[in-house]
This record gives sequence, C-alpha cells and structure tokens, in this order.
Amino acid sequence: MTDLAYLPATEALRLFTARELSPVELMNAVIERAEAVEPLVNALSERTFMDALRQAEQAERAYADGTARPLEGLPVAAKDEQPIAGRLATDGSLAYADHVALVTHPILERVTAAGGIVHARTTTPEFCCAGFTHSKLWGVTRNPWNLEYSPGGSSGGAGAALASGTATLATGSDIGGSIRLPAANTGTVGYKPPYGRVPAMPPYNLDHYCHDGPLARTVADCALLQNVIAGPHPLDVVSLRPAVRLPEHLGDVRGMRIAYVANPGNWEIEPEIAANTLQVAAALQEAGAIVEEASLGLRRADVMRAAFVHFGAIFGPMVARVAEEHGDTLTRYARAFAEDAAAAYGRDGFLAGLELEAEIYAPIGGLLDRYDALICPTTGAPGLLAGDDYVDTKITVNGVALDHYLEYSMTTIFNIASRCPVLNVPSGRATGGMPTGVQIVGRTYDDATVFHVGAALERERPWPFRPESLTA
Repeated sequence: MTDLAYLPATEALRLFTARELSPVELMNAVIERAEAVEPLVNALSERTFMDALRQAEQAERAYADGTARPLEGLPVAAKDEQPIAGRLATDGSLAYADHVALVTHPILERVTAAGGIVHARTTTPEFCCAGFTHSKLWGVTRNPWNLEYSPGGSSGGAGAALASGTATLATGSDIGGSIRLPAANTGTVGYKPPYGRVPAMPPYNLDHYCHDGPLARTVADCALLQNVIAGPHPLDVVSLRPAVRLPEHLGDVRGMRIAYVANPGNWEIEPEIAANTLQVAAALQEAGAIVEEASLGLRRADVMRAAFVHFGAIFGPMVARVAEEHGDTLTRYARAFAEDAAAAYGRDGFLAGLELEAEIYAPIGGLLDRYDALICPTTGAPGLLAGDDYVDTKITVNGVALDHYLEYSMTTIFNIASRCPVLNVPSGRATGGMPTGVQIVGRTYDDATVFHVGAALERERPWPFRPESLTA
C-alpha cells in the first residue's frame, strides 16, 4: 500500500468503506509524519492531534454502522486565515496574537459537517499579503522539495503540509495567486474557483479578487473537497445558486480545443519552465485535445498596476489600519504592501483601475470564446527563497531583475479575470528539485472543463507526491 501519509483522499475513502483501513490508522500516520518533518518544514500553525484521534475513532464507527459522510475520517488542514469559533484568529500577526474567533468560516463548517477532521491549521504570511510564507508570529515555512525555498504564499503552509505528508486535504484562499502559487511551488493541485462559487466571509466576500478554495495532491482529491465547500450560504450575498458539482469521472478532453499560451505577454520565464509548459501542451494533444498556440498580448506592468489599485481600495487599508496602531510589530513586507497599495490607489483611483481591468480581460474573453480552455505557466521561476521579505531584494528571472517580486507570477491576471475558474497542476521539475506548475483557465463559471483537463494531464504525465529530499 502507498505510504499512508501520502495516500490520496479518494483512495482512503474507498479503503475506509471496504473496512481495509481505519481512519485512526490514517490519522496516526499523518500525525507521525508531522512529528518527524515539522521541525524542518514548519507548515502547521496549530495542531489538535488528540481531538483529531478521538474524531477518527468516531469516524471508524460511522463506517461500521453505515453513516459515513463524504469526507468521513479524512485529515484536513485548514488555512489559519479561515477562523474557527473559540480558537485563535491571529492573521499571522503579533498585533492579533491573542484574538479569538467568534465565528467559523463557512467552508470549515462544511468540511466538518461532511466528516472531515481539521487536525491542524496551516501557516500564512502576515495578513496573507505576500507570495511567500513567513511571519514574526510563526517563523519561516520551508518547501519540502527544497528547504532553501519558500512554498509560496499565502496558502504556503497548506501546500507545504500536503507535500510533506502532514495533511490529506487542505483549504486555501486566493487574492492574487495565494492558492495557485503554493500549489505550483509544492507540486500539488490548487483550485481558484470562479468568484462566488465558494462562500466567503465579509467584507472580503464582496471583493471580486478573493476566492476560497481547495488544495490536494491529486485532481480527484481537489474535486472531492471542492464539491463539499461549494454552494450558496445565507451569510454571503454573492455566493451562487445553485451549487455546482464537479462530475465524478474526469479526464475526457477528446476534441476539446485548448489554447497553449507560452507567455501571456511580456513576462520573464525561465527556459526550464517554458519547456515544462510545452510538454504539458504535447501531453494534452496525446490525450486527444486540439491544442493550438495562441497569444494574449498582456503587459505585466498593467496587471501589477490594476492589482495594486484594487488592493489600495480594500486590502491595503485594512493592513494600514493595523499598522497605524501597532507600528513596528508588523513585518516589513506587510507595511510595504500597504504603502504600495495606497500609492497606487492615490495615483489612479478605483475607476481607472476598473477600466484597466476591463482592458486586461478583453483578450482573455476573446480567446476563451474560441477555445474551451487555455493553459499558461503559473510562475516564470521555480520559487522564492525562504525567509526573504523581498522589500529590498530584487528577484531576477531569465536574467532580468524585476521591479516587484510578484512579477514572477502569472496568477494575478486571473484574479482580475475573477469569474474564470483556474486549476494549477504540476508541469514538471526545475533546478534544485523544485516543482513547476501550469494554470488551466476555463471560460467564466465553467468549472468542470478545467478539472477534465487537469485529470487528463495527471493521467498522461503522473507527478510524484513525496519529495525524495525530505528524508525525515
């Protein structure tokens, strides 16, 4: 049997139902793995292992008496940003180190109602405002594939937990790539649902850049969790009716028209990532899809400008408000984010930002009117160094020093195009053993297609789950 700590969720459920594996056995394996690797990886901000084992015993009884629910007995790591009533709600900040949540996030309500066991919570950068994961509160989270690198952010702890075998499923959130960046950097699968598909909490449920979603090690596992958390919620006015369920059988792309976008415009992309993306396109052709090279002609400066204007209207002021009260307790990167967002908003204003967003979406919408989906790289480089705040450091990609480290990413394009579903799946490996990722972008609100494409890629080019370098 596969190493239990890396057992796919769908396979675990099959074995639970057949009474060939106990939820207690799986939970013990995950806990033992966490105790071995957490001193190196540091992906878990909170552990509730004793309570998780008690819940696993209850899950064992549910399989015995035929009352098992869709996620019964599975260890699910929850992103620390998503609150649980009665537990700390710190946002990864010393400023909120003693805050206790009064409510539970809708998706965590649904996970537990479906029998999932939240055995741990996962680290984030402070206020989830960075594409890497370290904070003054929790320290540095490292990438299980190469400990010198970050797992990305802001759902970095989620990606690192999956890659290090300390969770079977994980939840994340994405405002500029915060699910897809960690998925790409850790060799996992991450889904940014279209805006409104998964309920969120106010006020960020009203921010069209914001998306809560699932991470997993396989496409089927990601679909499993997405089907549990999707659907309308009475406290989220933008949550969509009716609930859309992904099909159980995925991977048929025969006759599907897919646009291969090697570069969305003028992003810098390392040759090994470009080569991996090209291999993905070839694999989809082998699977029966019609794959044609296409272009979008976007400018990364426009995407960065639109994004920071948007951040300056909603996200940045929240961070700035805390900074005004707590000053130097905040990380340098959080203060820099608030300052950059405020400056962008002050220069352009919200209306100009929306006009620019419309210009950015126009070629995407036109392309997706001709194709069922498009694929493009998730990042232009394999990852960011662990512990660097990139306030003073310039990141160099393909020999070019970027103005801002987030320019190494191509994810924010599709927070602007927020109604498009986007699935990140692994595309290969790069220097230093680091995974690379590809984004599968669907037409607005066409969730199923991106999962079909992802499942076809997984079948044609299976990816490894366990980092060979993490020997603990």
